[in-house]
Amino acid sequence: MTRKTILNDSHRALGARMVDFGGWDMPIHYGSQIEEHHQVRRDAGMFDVSHMNVVDVDGPGSRPFLRRLLANSIDKLKQPGRALYSCMLNPRGGVIDDLIVYFLGGDAYRLVANAATRDKDMAWINAQAEGFDVQLRERPELAIIAVQGPNARERVIGLLEGEAAERAAALGRFAAIDLPGTPFGDLFVARTGYTGEDGFEVLAPEVGAMALWDALLRAGVKPAGLGARDTLRLEAGMNLYGQDMDEDVSPFEAALGWTVSLDEGRDFIGREVVEAHKREGAPRQLIGLLMEDRGVMRHGQAVRTAHGDGEILSGTFSPTLGKAIGFARVPAGDLSAGVSVDIRGRDVPVRVVKFPFVRDGKPA
Repeated sequence: MTRKTILNDSHRALGARMVDFGGWDMPIHYGSQIEEHHQVRRDAGMFDVSHMNVVDVDGPGSRPFLRRLLANSIDKLKQPGRALYSCMLNPRGGVIDDLIVYFLGGDAYRLVANAATRDKDMAWINAQAEGFDVQLRERPELAIIAVQGPNARERVIGLLEGEAAERAAALGRFAAIDLPGTPFGDLFVARTGYTGEDGFEVLAPEVGAMALWDALLRAGVKPAGLGARDTLRLEAGMNLYGQDMDEDVSPFEAALGWTVSLDEGRDFIGREVVEAHKREGAPRQLIGLLMEDRGVMRHGQAVRTAHGDGEILSGTFSPTLGKAIGFARVPAGDLSAGVSVDIRGRDVPVRVVKFPFVRDGKPA
């Protein structure tokens, strides 16, 4: 059965086109996907991401458990409220999922992982938790609204009062705070996102989330759907699980080697494989491509290089750049001889570029 977020009726009332996404009935756009994209880049837009999976981890074994589960080091989180991006790996070094973990204080942590991988994630996490003194608690009662854009924080802070507004305004990047007793209930506010823009991801009780969504609408924050979310994240150089990485791809083959912490004495799952990739080089590499010709790169198209073929993973027309951009995975090696993409039987030359493609709303 298709799942619905608490904001489903609101999306439909706003005229959203709804699609199935990982078993959830979600808005892909509310009219013009390109306008929604520009709204986030230039002002502030909001996304319902309540389909994401929130899991609280607590107990004296929490830190040892997360040191084993995650490729990045939980030991980096020394102060409550700090956040860490990491992958969970299988013994082959493949990515089971990517997630953000927040340190709540003491023995308590909060994981926010992808929606489409919820069932396999929970089976994996529960299996790995055996033998550790931890309690795992899913939090389906928490809705999530991501407010993103250069004016996003100002719009959210303007809806808060007194100390809550002051604390939200002082929140640093990649950190989170609890804000109890707001007009929208007890909030968990994180300065994180998936668009390359500044903003907040706000976790709220369901009734509070509905009130917050309506208040943001009145404050001029326009809703955006999954379509704009995808073009924004690709411009920002961010991976999409299941498309740019999966259980047969290591972090070093997904340009996520920076998320792997090979701290001494920590035996995390998949370490042997990723340590070899760091030492000897991974057999494949993820690259950013920009196409000057007209057309769009799409998932699955063949990518030609001098030392073997790869394929487009994510591809789209970039509304900010006015050109086609994409991620490709190709055999490791020198690309100076040129790269092309097979588009309907024609090899179209493309330029290998560093990503993000867009930073602070402008070409990077």
